[in-house]
Amino acid sequence: MNVPVWVWIATFVGLLALLAIDLVIVDRKPHEVTIGEAAKWVVFYVACAVAFGLGIWYFSGGAHAGEFFAGYITEYSLSVDNLFIFVLIMSSFAVPAIHQHKVLLIGILLALIMRGLFIALGAAVISQFSWVFYLFGAFLIYTAYKQARSYGHDEDDEGFNKENAALRLVRRIVPVTDEYHDAKSFVKINGRRMVTPMFIVMIAIGTADLMFAVDSIPAIFGLTKHPFLVFTANAFALMGLRQLYFLIGGLLSKLVYLAIGLSVILGFIGVKLILEALHSNSLPFINGGQGLHVPTISIGLSLSVIVVVLAVTTVASLLKVRRDARTEVADRVG
Repeated sequence: MNVPVWVWIATFVGLLALLAIDLVIVDRKPHEVTIGEAAKWVVFYVACAVAFGLGIWYFSGGAHAGEFFAGYITEYSLSVDNLFIFVLIMSSFAVPAIHQHKVLLIGILLALIMRGLFIALGAAVISQFSWVFYLFGAFLIYTAYKQARSYGHDEDDEGFNKENAALRLVRRIVPVTDEYHDAKSFVKINGRRMVTPMFIVMIAIGTADLMFAVDSIPAIFGLTKHPFLVFTANAFALMGLRQLYFLIGGLLSKLVYLAIGLSVILGFIGVKLILEALHSNSLPFINGGQGLHVPTISIGLSLSVIVVVLAVTTVASLLKVRRDARTEVADRVG
């Protein structure tokens, strides 16, 4: 897939325009984002992603469009896990509800820039060393194992506490005000320039998302090797993520099987990567540097597995929550 420079530029401009529209409309008058408003924006960003994917289908064919949609759905589903950390960060820093949207917007914009650097580095490494897919595959399978083991544990809280300690260290280096000053990130008090907690929270959101990128970037490279598709899938997933925060932030506790579903997806993509690495093997100590005749997983099958796993995970989670609620009511009555 050869993408001309002007297409890259047009895509960047289009994404920035979407962010600008969002910033102007939503943050023109800071307010608490309602569920209804968040739902409309989520639908808007999903529609933009679908339209973009259809454009890829029209100009570049169904195969590349399938890779984009598989990557987008995977990145969006993996990003849901980020919301747990976002909720913890917002509550820990007591971010005013009217400013939470701006915090997420700037934090995710920072994350998008850092992910772009990750993607460029990953694409460069892959183009030179195809055997890196062995490492990506093994890493995803290991991550899937850890993700499955995290079910029922509060590892997210523990991880955030460690990061929060790092942020406290930042407070010792950089002068930080004790309270928020509207949505300002920098203020001057008694002639001394200081940063506000708003600035610290934005950095926390961006770095927290970057930690999750360590898992998601190898995962999407397992679905497509085209940097343009990897970047745009990440961009659309991140842009819709902050609205999803306001839409389902209070419902995250009901997705009790999310860790298991994500572990299945990561493990599946890890196996897919290793099979592809074996099929195009170039390591001399494996089959004399020749590819092996192993089955490979098509993008159509990958997309189907991802959608089915997410659907089953969501339905099973909701059924369990409902069953537990009925059991609790019955115990109280009994």
